[in-house]
Amino acid sequence: MRKLNIAIIGLGNIGSYLFNYLKKNKKKLAAKNNCTPNIVYISAKNKKRRRNIRYKKNQWLNNYLVATKSKNVDLIIELIGGSDGAAKKLVFSALKNKKHVVTANKALIAKYGDRLAKIAETNKVNLEFEASVCGGVPIIRSLKEGLIANKINKIYGIFNGTSNYILSSMDKFNKNFNEVLDKAKTLGYAEANPSADLSGEDVASKLQILSSLCFNSFINKNIHIEGIKDIDKIDIDNANKLGYKIKLLGFAELINKKIYQRVHPTLIKKSSYVASIDGVLNAVIVDGNPVGRSVIQGEGAGPAATTSALISDISSILRGNVKFPFSISNKERKKLIFDNISDRLFSAYFRFEVVDKHGVLSNITSVFSKNKVSIKRIIQNPSKNKGTSSIVIITHITKDKSLNRILNIINKKIYILKRSKFIRISDN
Repeated sequence: MRKLNIAIIGLGNIGSYLFNYLKKNKKKLAAKNNCTPNIVYISAKNKKRRRNIRYKKNQWLNNYLVATKSKNVDLIIELIGGSDGAAKKLVFSALKNKKHVVTANKALIAKYGDRLAKIAETNKVNLEFEASVCGGVPIIRSLKEGLIANKINKIYGIFNGTSNYILSSMDKFNKNFNEVLDKAKTLGYAEANPSADLSGEDVASKLQILSSLCFNSFINKNIHIEGIKDIDKIDIDNANKLGYKIKLLGFAELINKKIYQRVHPTLIKKSSYVASIDGVLNAVIVDGNPVGRSVIQGEGAGPAATTSALISDISSILRGNVKFPFSISNKERKKLIFDNISDRLFSAYFRFEVVDKHGVLSNITSVFSKNKVSIKRIIQNPSKNKGTSSIVIITHITKDKSLNRILNIINKKIYILKRSKFIRISDN
């Protein structure tokens, strides 16, 4: 039986889990794919670090780049992480030396995916990255193969388990943001430095990759990004009272040959499917023709879920399939024009913390009126602190630039006690 010689570079939780899985399931994978996965090399930054793996001395590489030039290596699995540095050097070198590459590195693909895909295509090797987006949710392969007959117009959903855990736990357990974040770190759901998750950057990288696959385009790096760091428990409570949940969502749409990519907290109806996705789960919704709406959900992160995606890519290569990284050839991919969301229509949630005195509410509503934004609902509640009040306003649908203009005007008023909150509302 044929062998596929593999080098695993990066031996953190995922790399170690994958190593053990391949050793344990070597025969099963060989039987299913008519080719045996054979680990010939491993490497990591710190050799002395304790890992739950057993390997032969001759398997360890002190210089990971040796694997990219070795005649004894067919496939390199990159699990270093980061868009630059060692990961970048490894993958570029591997593809240039005609090695297949499997990676879980969304930042690398989002930044350099177009260049890497061109090299892979030229050298007739695979660049696979199922594990880079939503862990155990097989969305990449679904877009490349299962939904290939469809013209996709829109993709959206929950693409980050950490942020979803935080928002759903604030709601479920009646905790504030920092309390839940600390718990997420303890449970291993959040990194020691979770900035990419909280800022929306992690979702943005994933969305850029998915957009490219959906719309047969080059990766468009223009994207509107907002995170969840400013979401307070009071906003969660207000959303509940209004019949909504708050989720960090990513959206990509193709309208009139223009691409709209956005990541931001969103109020969605409790009755919607996405609102029911809690904890560390991810959910991806694809609108296509003729299939209509397709939904895929599952564990978005963790060694087991990520390994599941990695094995899917490895198995494809074991079978001898050589495919275009982004489903079609580089020559066929399009360069789409990005359009920002300023002229898109949204309804919105505003929360203003104000000095509780006569004339404040009328002044706020007059700003909405002057900017021709219609108010759907107003809720005014006294705050815990005497002399202050919390005003919540829900608007009718209007242009995003008008909503932001109102926010900027009111934030400058002397009666505003802290920066006001603004969250878009979605009917999806």
